[in-house]
Amino acid sequence: MFSAVPLAELVGTIIYAFVGLGLMIAFWAIIEWITPFSLRREIEDEHNMAIAVLMGAIFISLSILVAAVILS
Repeated sequence: MFSAVPLAELVGTIIYAFVGLGLMIAFWAIIEWITPFSLRREIEDEHNMAIAVLMGAIFISLSILVAAVILS
């Protein structure tokens, strides 16, 4: 099964996965820094569903961009 996948593609996919995770963490930190309130407190303590959906949409759009880079 693994012999059909070249090693370069496997390594590239792993690298892009870590790049995507790094981008998600960076975007979370940037948005946390820009907003005048704590995103973590709003989502966890206040149960603000709108912010949770917005952050989920941002992460989904970022993952679509990373997947497009991997497939191109």
